[in-house]
Amino acid sequence: MIRVAIADDQQLIRAGFRALLGAEPDMEVVGEAATGEDAVRMAREHRPDVLLMDIRMPGRDGLWATREIVADPALACVHVVVVTTFELDEYVTEAILAGASGFLVKDSEPVDLIRAVRVAASGDALLSPGITRRLLERVADGVRAPGGQDLSLLTDREREVLVLIGQGLTNEEIARRLFLSPLTAKTHVSRMMGKLGARDRVQLVVLAYESGLVKPGWR
Repeated sequence: MIRVAIADDQQLIRAGFRALLGAEPDMEVVGEAATGEDAVRMAREHRPDVLLMDIRMPGRDGLWATREIVADPALACVHVVVVTTFELDEYVTEAILAGASGFLVKDSEPVDLIRAVRVAASGDALLSPGITRRLLERVADGVRAPGGQDLSLLTDREREVLVLIGQGLTNEEIARRLFLSPLTAKTHVSRMMGKLGARDRVQLVVLAYESGLVKPGWR
């Protein structure tokens, strides 16, 4: 079962998400919170696999809560997916660079939310194409990504994989492109995360662009 928690200051939104996700046979909602502080406490108490995080909440907001969760080694198992009404550039950049594993707007289709939960729980990341484009534009303009950035630590094959990650390919697509097994592709991704100090796939995308290994618009 995928254990999911919900942080949103609107009770109706929380109830809707709970009903939607609770109907899935492989998901269970283990907690709810209405503030950033409560979201952090809930994460520490329940250790959910995925935490759906609103940004604008009373007191400490979702960006603060995301940073607190990502910075806590004891919560490394918790993957934050930001779900908000506001698709503003500064929110997108701050949320992803804070360590969120995905970013969705609340008018997304229900199937997209369910998919995002499954993707995040698997340790991968999900961003809409429009959000990815703006994030990478901000990176190209000088936004810095956390973690180590010495690409000399990577093997030639890992650099190839990083380029394809930067182009938005999944592990299965990378495997087909490089004639690898999906497990081998996943292993390369995991090793790169360790070498570069990246929490997840989103940070690998940022590092690929920040380092110049991939340029916006390349295909």
